[in-house]
Amino acid sequence: MENNKKRKKKNKSPKAKRLHIYYKRTGFYMFIWESLKKAFWPIVAVVVGLVLFNKYVYNINDGLQAMTETFSRVGVLITFFISETILGLIPPEIFIAWSKKTSEPVINLSILAFLSYSGGIISYFIGRSALKIKSVKQYLEVKMAKHLKNTSKWGGFLILVGALLPLPFSISCMTAGMIKYPLKGVVVFGLFRFLRFAIYAWAIFSMVS
Repeated sequence: MENNKKRKKKNKSPKAKRLHIYYKRTGFYMFIWESLKKAFWPIVAVVVGLVLFNKYVYNINDGLQAMTETFSRVGVLITFFISETILGLIPPEIFIAWSKKTSEPVINLSILAFLSYSGGIISYFIGRSALKIKSVKQYLEVKMAKHLKNTSKWGGFLILVGALLPLPFSISCMTAGMIKYPLKGVVVFGLFRFLRFAIYAWAIFSMVS
C-alpha cells in the first residue's frame, strides 16, 4: 500500500511540474499578473470613491436601504441574473452589499452566488450558440480574439481565475463555449465562484451597517 502511494505521488509530481513549465512558457502567469495589475487600481479607485462618496455626498447605507424598500427582491435578483449572464454588466459587489441590508442576508447572498454561477453556465451555451451566427461569430472573434486564444491554451484555469478574481466570469465561460471547452471543466472550476462571493461578502458586510 505504501509503495503504491509513493508511486502515485511520484507520478503526480512530474505532471504538476510539466503543467508549471507549460503555463510559464505560454505566458499564463504573466497574463494573471497583468490582469491583477489592471484590476488593482480600478478597485482601489472604486473603494476610495465609495468612501468619499459615502462621507461627503450621500450615505451608501441609506441608498442600499432605499434599494431594498423600492425594488422587490425578485426584481433585484432577476436584474442581477441578467447582468451575470450578459458579460457581467453590473458589478456584483453592489448586489452583495444589497443582500446585507435585507432581512435574510445569508440566504440572499447564497442565491446571488448561485445565480452568478448559473449565469456563467448559460454564458457557456451562449458562446456555443453564437458561433452559429456568422455576424456574431466574426464580431466575437475580433473583439475577443485574445481571450479566445488564452482560453484555448489554458482552459479551466482561466475559468477559475474568472470565478475568483475581479474579471468578467461570464466572458470566461462564454469564450470557453466558443472554443468548445468541455462543459464538465466549466462546471467544476466555476464552483470557485461561490468562494469569491463568500470572501467579498466577508469584506463588504464589515463595511455596510
